[in-house]
Amino acid sequence: MIKAFVTREAKAKFEPFEYEEEINEYDVLVTVDVCGVCHSDIHLADGDWGEVFPLVPGHEIIGTIKKVGDGVDDLKIGQRVGVGWQCNSCGVCEYCKKGEETFCSQNQATCVGHYGGFAQEVVANSRFVIPIPDVLDSAATAPLMCGGVTVYTPIDRYVKAGDHVAVVGIGGLGHMAIQIAKAKGCKVTAISTSADKEDLARQFGADEFAVKPKEDTYNLVLNTAHVVLPMADYIKALCGNGTFVQLGALQEPLCIENVFDLFHGNKQVAGSGVGHPAKIKELLELAAEHNIAAQVEIMDMDKVNEAMDIVRENSARFRVVLKN
Repeated sequence: MIKAFVTREAKAKFEPFEYEEEINEYDVLVTVDVCGVCHSDIHLADGDWGEVFPLVPGHEIIGTIKKVGDGVDDLKIGQRVGVGWQCNSCGVCEYCKKGEETFCSQNQATCVGHYGGFAQEVVANSRFVIPIPDVLDSAATAPLMCGGVTVYTPIDRYVKAGDHVAVVGIGGLGHMAIQIAKAKGCKVTAISTSADKEDLARQFGADEFAVKPKEDTYNLVLNTAHVVLPMADYIKALCGNGTFVQLGALQEPLCIENVFDLFHGNKQVAGSGVGHPAKIKELLELAAEHNIAAQVEIMDMDKVNEAMDIVRENSARFRVVLKN
């Protein structure tokens, strides 16, 4: 039996829960050492994203392999590994064959329609079980499995070394985005309406700090905040061929009032969700090389209700990680 914490309806408290899970041929059973608390877990538990109950959240998992299926030959018992948002896909569609598994129509989330990492153990298909480099700390690495790769993917896609990246919001996503963009060789400006965050932003590697964007300046703007920005100002802040990427999960429309702001300079607005397994591996290698780490508060797994409230109230500095 796998022991976990479950919530059975929107905004209800978590309670102890046990369930049985079959280990199939290509599955891996991971003993959960730590699991990050992501804002996606809050949205799920609060019912923002539909009927997902009974819910065992958790998709920023670091642990050790306890058991492998008979068809798994590239992972071994006792190996330290991570599991992110996705734990399975069909494996045969065009997206899976191209290494873009998160686009698969049979994408299986780790904690939606499947029990996640707020537990002692979790099961995932071996393709989504990622070895963790020895030099990385488990708790500081757990948030990279989802939040980190969410910001890594657009940085890797849209900019190159020497480009200028603006990171809006110096919070759970933003502090990782600054580190990643800097490690990729970019110039980084941190943007926050809280002027007192400048010292923190610079500690994470920001070259500049601003309370509002500067026109015709950035190759890439990442909005990590869960708020709608004054889009006209931010589109004008992009230089030619620049990209604005919305990362924070908004509950209201994102509107471009004047499309001519996009036409001038061939600018684009994009989104970015979680990363493919190959991108997670790339990020972990970059983190090992450049000492990229989430700043975390560690709490015992049985404090799950308190931890969720801390994240829900945006009082975490900067991520909360649950530990078994």
